[in-house]
Parts: sequence; structure tokens; C-alpha cells
Amino acid sequence: EAVAADWILDFACYCLCRHFVEECTAEFRRWRGVAQALINGLSKIPTHQKKPVYLCQLLIRIANGKKLECHFENDQRISPLESALSFWTLLEREEIKLEKLHEDIRCLIQIQTVAVHMENGYFKEAAEVLERLFTDSESNKPLRMKLATIIKSKDPYVPLLENFNYNLLISKIKSYVELFMKENETNFLIQAAIKQVESKGLGATALQNKAVNVDENDESNLETKQRFVFSIVLSKHVPQIQNCCLNVDSLLVWMYINCLLGLNNLQNVEKHGDALASGRRRQRWTSKEDLELKSGIREFGVGNWAKILVHGDFNNRTSVMLKDRWRTLCRLK
Repeated sequence: EAVAADWILDFACYCLCRHFVEECTAEFRRWRGVAQALINGLSKIPTHQKKPVYLCQLLIRIANGKKLECHFENDQRISPLESALSFWTLLEREEIKLEKLHEDIRCLIQIQTVAVHMENGYFKEAAEVLERLFTDSESNKPLRMKLATIIKSKDPYVPLLENFNYNLLISKIKSYVELFMKENETNFLIQAAIKQVESKGLGATALQNKAVNVDENDESNLETKQRFVFSIVLSKHVPQIQNCCLNVDSLLVWMYINCLLGLNNLQNVEKHGDALASGRRRQRWTSKEDLELKSGIREFGVGNWAKILVHGDFNNRTSVMLKDRWRTLCRLK
């Protein structure tokens, strides 16, 4: 389950980033809900997932930055942008490069946190925000002094606020997100999905019975978890195909493609689940498969069905099927 949760969170973060950059508002809202639900379900953020979690939280808040009635913190005084700044601080701690971009984004969030209050006529609140944003130990005192002067003037249209406006903040955030996405392009599934969509425009139905060409000997492109994790996800979310024999690699790419095409992937899986199951459930075990199963048990031990499935040469089997077959073989001894 930990592996499945990791994969789904990576997937949701990638989708959220993509739709933020492309300004797909409806899809962004959809994946915002998915990402937030996953994050809320974490009892503790794993070290390797801190950056995706912080980035998701940042984007959700930035997207609501001008909505002062929207609250993410228990303290109702904290606006979405002020809350976003706390996650930007956490992201900065996760990286040691991009110092100029980090500085630009931090400055823009601070300026816009004050500007949004002023645009809505909340000048007293803007002054309070300024006090919270810039503590006595804050190094950027010139900016603090400029913003304090602007608040006193009660003019939200001064050159500083217009030059460092909200659109510029969004543009800088997009630059950062694009760099994050580029760093994660090496993920096999993302590469495969984008390649399929751009070259052929294939959707879920087309991939349903079409295997994806993958170099299975290249472990750098296809990690073990990517070969069986989707079967875990499906078994929990789509009971109709729990015992169905599926090409996991194809389904993983299928799920990515469905997202990129704006399709409801789990509904599509559910829709075709019965047909897949009835067509593949009854499949006799061959002597070769029995030998593969016994060999896998000798190497990995009884109970490690997922590992045996990944490393063995089986004909559209699942780990549950391996377990059931082993029980049958034990009774036949």
C-alpha cells in the first residue's frame, strides 16, 4: 500500500502541475481535490515525498491567492498567499539551487499578499500582514519599508505593486513548476504516455487490448513497483476486476493517457472490467508456468507473490492467481 500511495501521489502532483501550467481550470480543480485528499490521508510525510507535497500545497494556495474568503489555516487572518509563503519556505529548504528564482518568487508572494488586501480595501489587515511577513530578523528591510509606505498611502495602484503584479507571480511559479516537471520527465510512465498521446492520440479504448512497447531489461526505465502497483490500486478501487488478468504496464500508461486526454480513467476501467474479466479469467496453467512459479518460490520464498510475478515469465497472471495456484500444487503433492 505504501508503494501504491507513493505512485498515486506522484501521479496527482504531476497532473496538478501540468494543469496549472496549461491553465486548465476544471482539470486543475479536479486534481486539486485528489491531491489534497491524498495529502490529508498521510499521517507523516515521507522524506522523499516532501517536495511533491509542498508543491501541491503551494499551487492550491496560489490558485486561490486572490480569494481572501478562502482559508487554509485555522487562523482566519491568514490569507491563501500568506499560507502559500509558508510552503514556499519549506520548498526552499528542499533545494540549494535556483537561488535567483527562489528569491524572485518569495519577493512576489510577499508583495502580492499585501497587494491583494489593499485591492480589497483592507488596509489595516495589510499592515498586520506586513508585520507577520517581515520579522525583526528579516533581512529584506528595504522591501518592508517600501510596502509600509504604500500601505499608508492607501493606493493599490502604485508602480511597485503594478510592476510586481499577480500575473508576474503566476509566471514565475510556472517557470518553477516547468523545471520540476522537466526533472521528472525521466519517469517511464510519463514519457510513454506523452509519446503515445502526441504521436497517435490513443485513448483508453485503443490501449485496452494493445500492449505498450517497453524494454523490460532496462531497469532504469521500469522499476519493479511500476509493474505491479496498479494491480494494487485497481483491486482496492475497482472490485469488478480484482481477479482479472491484466497487462499492468499497459494499464499504467493507459491511466496516464486518460488523464492527459481529460478522461475519467477509473470509470473507463470499471466500464470495461466485466468484459475483460470474463474473457481472461478462465485460463489453464501450463507446465512452464508451474515451473516458473516453483523457481520464483525457491528464489524469493512463499508469500512474495508480487516479486515472483515481476521476475517470472507468466501469461497474464496476477499475484493472487500465483498464490491460488501454489495452494493447488501443494494439495496435489
